[in-house]
Amino acid sequence: MKKEMSFWLAIIPLLVMITVMAITIVVLEQGPHIPLIIGTVTAALVAWFSGFKWKDIEEAMYKGIRLALPAVVIIMLVGLTIGAWIGGGVVATMIYYGLKMITPSLFLLSIAVICAVVSLAIGSSWSTMGTIGVAGMGIGISMGIPAPMIAGAIISGAYFGDKMSPLSDTTNLASGLTNTDLFVHIRHMLYTTIPGFVIALAVYAYLGRNFGKSGVNTEDIEKTIGVLQDSFVVSPFLLIVPLLVIVLVARKVPAIPALIVGIILGFGAQVFIQHDSFADAVSALQSGYVIETGNTMVDDLFSRGGLDSMMYTVSMTIVAMTFGGILEHTGMLQAIVNQILKVTKTAKGLVASTVVSCFATNASCSEQYISVVVPSRMYANAYKEKGLHSKNLSRALEDGGTLTSVFIPWNTCGVFILGTLGVHAFEYAPYAVLNFIVPIISIIYAFTGFTITKLTETEMKAMEQEDATLSS
Repeated sequence: MKKEMSFWLAIIPLLVMITVMAITIVVLEQGPHIPLIIGTVTAALVAWFSGFKWKDIEEAMYKGIRLALPAVVIIMLVGLTIGAWIGGGVVATMIYYGLKMITPSLFLLSIAVICAVVSLAIGSSWSTMGTIGVAGMGIGISMGIPAPMIAGAIISGAYFGDKMSPLSDTTNLASGLTNTDLFVHIRHMLYTTIPGFVIALAVYAYLGRNFGKSGVNTEDIEKTIGVLQDSFVVSPFLLIVPLLVIVLVARKVPAIPALIVGIILGFGAQVFIQHDSFADAVSALQSGYVIETGNTMVDDLFSRGGLDSMMYTVSMTIVAMTFGGILEHTGMLQAIVNQILKVTKTAKGLVASTVVSCFATNASCSEQYISVVVPSRMYANAYKEKGLHSKNLSRALEDGGTLTSVFIPWNTCGVFILGTLGVHAFEYAPYAVLNFIVPIISIIYAFTGFTITKLTETEMKAMEQEDATLSS
């Protein structure tokens, strides 16, 4: 018989992992894989000494990995997409017309809005960042804008759409797990997300003023445009490729087949429009596209993509989920939250605790979905006992879970962004304004009581009857 996990035992793996992670990343300047493996070993030992059999611990790891398999498939497909679209001239065409049309002073604001619209339409921040985001990085860097700023604007826009779209996985997950009507959930999120996005756009407009025409070397932009024309066949017809992918996903075609269509079209474009060989096109899919123009910026930007480039991200995801799987399925996370609930005495404190717990789950379990799933199960009864409407919980899950995942370098979202946009979480964090301002707004609302909705007597009675029916 397994004994219940104690709080002090449950936090040992987290403390070990966080300590080793800090030393490895900050002092040794190495990746997060080994610290997570050490955290996983520590969690397994704690579980074993607490009465769990090795078979149960191993199954907990596999459960964590299975949860991440859809993300792993998407990560690999995005690597193929980047290779195919760069090789096919799709990215070059997007950058070419972007440099022609968008002024540097408005770029950060524009790319945030564009990513928000696309992500709102397709319901996926990852697909948006892996397509529109990659081109946006190229355009912004060509204009002399620092990469962390560009990445921050892209992330803010992509996650606005992901959070507010009825097509989004996390949006449906948060509403479904809390038994909240989807559109009631979305409307309740407007109170925190719209002010957050307005603040983000104001920040990007302010930052963009430094990149007006007077501060940008237009010669460099023209030189980049010339290199693109010399290196690729640039055609507006190539814009059909990303537009078609966006339309497919907007029409509720799942992300995987939609991305596969984009990969096939990019591959065809490289062979039949760019006139590369089949071998070169296959190489772009496997190991990424390679170009040598003599222009360092263009060479660095376009020599990337491919399946191989995503193996760091894939291995990172698998390692992270073994750690998260043990923490969740051996009751360590439950023990930690139970301790939090002992301290949280008021309804206001409960909402704030949910936001903070979601962030902590992102840091400890390394997966955005777990940061929504686990706290939703742990806090559901507490919200009922405090007489709070379920939409308060569903909003807190997204404010604290969906958005903050990007700030953890070893979280699947942080690793994906590094592999896709090429910017580390610690670098873009100050510029991903939406992602940190919305949780702050949510906590302020919690303590002021603004927009915190309580259950009516009728709703309370209906809920009690439902609970009685289920128990019988």
